[in-house]
Amino acid sequence: MSYKNIIVSTENGVSVVKLNRPESLNALNAELVAELDRAFTEFEGDPETRVVVITGEKNFAAGADITNMVELTPDEARGFVFSPTFNKIAACPKPVIAAIEGFALGGGMELTLCCDLRIAAPGAKMGFPEINLGIFPGAGGTQRLPRLIGASAAKKMIFTGSPVTGEAALGCGLVDITAENPLEEAMELARKLAAKAPIALSLAKACINNADAMDLKAGLALETNAWASLFATSDQKEGMRAFIEKRKPAFTGE
Repeated sequence: MSYKNIIVSTENGVSVVKLNRPESLNALNAELVAELDRAFTEFEGDPETRVVVITGEKNFAAGADITNMVELTPDEARGFVFSPTFNKIAACPKPVIAAIEGFALGGGMELTLCCDLRIAAPGAKMGFPEINLGIFPGAGGTQRLPRLIGASAAKKMIFTGSPVTGEAALGCGLVDITAENPLEEAMELARKLAAKAPIALSLAKACINNADAMDLKAGLALETNAWASLFATSDQKEGMRAFIEKRKPAFTGE
């Protein structure tokens, strides 16, 4: 499938999505987000894709394209919001890693929050400047950010609109790893994950993603059922036999 605003490549189980609007610092517009939506629909059904890495050309994404938003009515703004696609990315059954360089602001930062893991350059600039435009993050920022770093820290970021560096983001848990070359680090991690059992990864992700929405009893029941179901997979047999035989497992996703 061809794209105009993103570049997609797949090799050795890892699909890389590169946001490709460098003239606008990869600012998100409706066309780019629609292409992300199509790409993730493809990834879900593609057995060759075991892990997805999202990155950007020079910058991750400097927010949404404001030029298309100024005169929106409330009803038009509701239709413009990126949440359906971002929710699809968050729910992707495969691990998703963000590799962040340069700016990750506004909607670009919200896109990173949809990913399972975030790797940033120490000097990356990350934040939510929407308050300075008379709005606030509207594609999951007020919901995903406090779940990640706590309510008070999230309020400080969103209320002030002040960005933080990748190094500071590591300190508050906003990113998981800092690296001078985030994409290289993300690819190394992605290749490791691509060698794991795909069904087990998918079910583990689903259980973790649902933890906040369930009480402990319901969450434990979900976990037990998902865990037990893995014993119907060939990968479980292969993994345990490989352990006993002291060799590396060869998982097939079956």
